Amino acid sequence: MTTYKTSDEIRRAFVDYFARHNHKVVASSSLIPIDDPTLFFTNAGMIQFKNTFLGKEKRKYTRAVSVQRCLRASGKHNDLENVGYTTRHHTFFEMLGNFSFGYYFKQEAIHYAWDFLTKELGIDPKKLWITIHHKDKETEKLWQKEFEKTNSSAQGLSYCDDKDNFWSMGEIGPCGYCSEIFYDHGEKFAGDPPGGKNEGERYVEIWNLVFMQFDRDAKGNLIPLPKPSIDTGMGLERIAAVMQNVHDNYKTDTFVKLHSNLVDILVNKLNIFADEHLMSESFEAKIASRVVSDHIRAAVFLIADGVLPSNEKSGYVLRSIIRRAVYYLYRLGVRKPAFFQLVGPLIALLSDAYPQMQLGKMQNQIEITIEQEEIKFLDTLDRGLKILEQEISKLRGKTIPGDIAFTLHDTYGLPIILTSEIARERSLSIDQIGFEKEMEKQRETSRAASKFETPDNMKLEIDLETTEFIGYTQNTCNSKIYGIFKKDGAPAKNLNTGDEGIIVLEKTPFYAESGGQIGDTGEIYSHKGNFIVQDTQKYGHIYIHLGYMASGSLDINEGITAEIDAKKRQMTCLNHSTTHLLHNSLRLVLGEHAVQRGSSVDSTRLRFDFTNTNPLTKEELREIEYLVNSKIRAVLEVKTAVKSIEEAKNDGAFALFGEKYGEKVRVVTMGDFSKELCGGTHVNNTGEIGLFKITNEIGIAAGMRRIEAATGNNALIWVDKIETELKKSAQELGVGLDQVVDKIEQISKENRARDKELSRLQSEVTTNKSKDLASQAININGVSVLSTKLNNVDSKVLRQTVDALKQKLGSAIVVVATTSLNKVQLTVGVTKDLISKIKANELLQHITDQIDGSGGGREDMAQGGGNNVTALQTALDSVLPWAKNKL
Repeated sequence: MTTYKTSDEIRRAFVDYFARHNHKVVASSSLIPIDDPTLFFTNAGMIQFKNTFLGKEKRKYTRAVSVQRCLRASGKHNDLENVGYTTRHHTFFEMLGNFSFGYYFKQEAIHYAWDFLTKELGIDPKKLWITIHHKDKETEKLWQKEFEKTNSSAQGLSYCDDKDNFWSMGEIGPCGYCSEIFYDHGEKFAGDPPGGKNEGERYVEIWNLVFMQFDRDAKGNLIPLPKPSIDTGMGLERIAAVMQNVHDNYKTDTFVKLHSNLVDILVNKLNIFADEHLMSESFEAKIASRVVSDHIRAAVFLIADGVLPSNEKSGYVLRSIIRRAVYYLYRLGVRKPAFFQLVGPLIALLSDAYPQMQLGKMQNQIEITIEQEEIKFLDTLDRGLKILEQEISKLRGKTIPGDIAFTLHDTYGLPIILTSEIARERSLSIDQIGFEKEMEKQRETSRAASKFETPDNMKLEIDLETTEFIGYTQNTCNSKIYGIFKKDGAPAKNLNTGDEGIIVLEKTPFYAESGGQIGDTGEIYSHKGNFIVQDTQKYGHIYIHLGYMASGSLDINEGITAEIDAKKRQMTCLNHSTTHLLHNSLRLVLGEHAVQRGSSVDSTRLRFDFTNTNPLTKEELREIEYLVNSKIRAVLEVKTAVKSIEEAKNDGAFALFGEKYGEKVRVVTMGDFSKELCGGTHVNNTGEIGLFKITNEIGIAAGMRRIEAATGNNALIWVDKIETELKKSAQELGVGLDQVVDKIEQISKENRARDKELSRLQSEVTTNKSKDLASQAININGVSVLSTKLNNVDSKVLRQTVDALKQKLGSAIVVVATTSLNKVQLTVGVTKDLISKIKANELLQHITDQIDGSGGGREDMAQGGGNNVTALQTALDSVLPWAKNKL
């Protein structure tokens, strides 16, 4: 027996044990499930094998072992708000799992689990407690048999009901009993054995063995599966706590090291605490340490898997995780970005566990992404918390209105989960329904009109295993209609003129949208009718054709001709093939860190997202464009080959991390310049592309850039448009084409000189005006207070005027405003001798609250604006009494 202590050792021991027992070692899949719209995140080890368990996908192996990265921070699997307040809750965790796809069942699963825990890890059997379903007599006998065979026994065995010991994928489908293994942390912790009335902290579940043996139908009947399967899961964090003899997951080695790094940041770099001892005595610091050490793991791996902070779906969850960590650091007194500083230490801890992710190469991009999100949140956090405090002080009941929670979320970036936590601390609640109504209003406003409902929103009853795609070599084919559905997904026998619907064919030349390539359009027709295909999508392994009946009718099982829009397809091919050339060109010019993070190609343009910190220089863009065009002129042959995933990677094919690849993959090679795994459609040789022209390069997120470009005839049209505009400019300026830039530079230089002179004159006018305005100031206890409005001035003049008045008046509070185009602009200044009593940014807030505005700034100078021009005079008049109250 070998004693494994560290998380790394336990992780390796688990994989090695099952590898010795002929299990295929399968790498962790992405945190973002592929082709599974039912989940935001991978929340269990079996997710990547879901289609295998459902019988929709076949693998070459029948047994597997994996260490799966998991996240539980959304939907019913949401532990986010508990993190920090318990010893065992996490958002990100690692799931150790072994699986059997119809090969072995209960007896072997039980033996492997018992043998690994008691022999491989050396855990005392008397510290283990087993639970089984009260109806599962077979499992009870198998456990007793295992105990007899190994001359050992568990501390005890409990019988539980469906709530604890029955597992299913959903209301219908594969399901079965399960058996859980608990560890007894000892009498110093309270709690009954599993199944008892008082759960407590003493017994902690460490491993769940799921026996998938039934198929539950719509009526609830449990029909035995022909090939029962096994799905097990053991949380690495919990078994590490057992092996390291601690009860608190956050006292295991990984978290202890992250805590040490946090101590270094708070004590040595930011001086939040004088020493580690004082920090360890702080209850707030203890919670913050748990939150930060958990959330840095979630944030790093989400970003590494291609998620960026946003206000939508997985991006919003990432934003909430980062901002929750920043908030808990803020409570300790941290007022500048600090969370991102844990990226490096975290990657040092876990990069070896997930070598395929190449975390080291991504470190800089991840740090920038998190730091930028911290900066953005810290800019509004203080104001948002003040608004929340104000609203709480106004409450007559115990519920914060939904519209207030929405404003905090939408305007001040305070995630709803944080508002809920703060409310809970005050024994308050959130009007969640009201909040969701406001969110839905916003979604309705921003939701683009869809040409057709997406298949993710509907459930289609199709018993076809897969669609045969012949579109790599054919633009048209004869086929048969296998299924017809109405627009809402309801099955139908036919479609008639004017009907919108979905058609499923046995085989098709239509490419279904995937890998960034848009779905094909075209026609499905027979002598009876003509169906216009507006889009082609994937529904599992089925291709579905979405569109409408232009004429006549089509029936289920009818023979038809399917024909794509070949011209559109060819133009799409030009753009798709160019993304491969562009990808490698970016890596050659910018460095290996410039990795694809997304793409979109259709018949008119290409869009390519990639990791890079800074905007590309003119020289870099020119070099990239030249390199791509040189490979187009080289007329490189484009070849495709189907290989095993291992063979393709060994051949040097570039695989996009996070993409789901099967056992067999399609390799697209362009001469000796590019070799990528890709299922899209491509040109026969790069010469067909003709021309590549970059039309735009922008930043889309921290550490993320986007190139937009045109190819072929679209690129020529773009060049022609630019040339036409250039000729017009030359004609307007009265110079030759080669002199346009020089002439514009000359004009710009002259304009800057005029602007400088104008500014000088404005300053003189401002100085003179300030002399007149100074006489209007009112003296309160030796302090001059002035609030006034100026006409026909800009923000720069406002600031100059305030500065001049402060200097002239001595000890003063000055507010100067102007209006333009039904908008208010104002500047507030407070001399430094007064900022202990009156702060410019607080006075600005007092004013902007009255004019439907906002703003910000320092204690001595602040600027803002508003939309309610009619309320401006009243707001300015309120400055004097407000100042009197403060002085």
